[in-house]
Amino acid sequence: MKHLLVTFTPRTRWSLLLCFGLAAHFNSLAQGPNWELEKMPEALETDFALSALPPHLRGGATVYLLDPKKGYYVARKGTNGFICFVDRTEWDRKEYRNDIASPISYDAEGARVIFPVYMDVAVMRASGKYSIEQIRETVDDKIKKGVYKAPHPGISYMLGPLMRTYNDAGTKVITINVPHYMFYAPYLTAADFGCRKNAGDGEPIVLGEGKSPHGYAIIFVGEKEKAKILEDQKELLQRLATYKPYFQTGQM
Repeated sequence: MKHLLVTFTPRTRWSLLLCFGLAAHFNSLAQGPNWELEKMPEALETDFALSALPPHLRGGATVYLLDPKKGYYVARKGTNGFICFVDRTEWDRKEYRNDIASPISYDAEGARVIFPVYMDVAVMRASGKYSIEQIRETVDDKIKKGVYKAPHPGISYMLGPLMRTYNDAGTKVITINVPHYMFYAPYLTAADFGCRKNAGDGEPIVLGEGKSPHGYAIIFVGEKEKAKILEDQKELLQRLATYKPYFQTGQM
């Protein structure tokens, strides 16, 4: 077997380095200025993640924390099939920010079928090798190919005292108190539920527009339940606001 010896002249090596440098530069532009995520203090992130669940499920739940350099990892192995974590990347947005944070939980079905999307997105973002568009295209492609499947009936609790996410119009990021329940509604629309697209108080909201295997029918908690959640999580709210001022309700 003959061996092929490849040599590079100084000019060739410089050209290659320049190409790699330009590729990294353009990729960083496509990622945006707020690409880098900060690691939350573990105790704070754990309590924030667990707040998504009703109290009786927290003790036996698996807790995932985010390493911004690697992705999600199991910080505490649970026993009841429920998982919880803090979502830091809304992968279908045109912009990725470093101040997004929503506590989410899934039952065993959601942990098996839906959570892998969050894990894969976190790994892609952490690697720094993907642009925002590439991450969206990768997720969309895996949905089309059936890698990410539709879940069987189940529930995602999002009972945390606050979320920092986009407003309904998708134009601003704001910190809000909206504890709610999400029921899996793959490929269903508001019309399938007999709901209006612009739902009023007390009406369910349907996300996914009938196009997603990970659509949801959302029901907000009542005012009394919301008031109790905010009172019970008063200390957590204070810790979050101390950590980052944008965690104060209403902050943009």
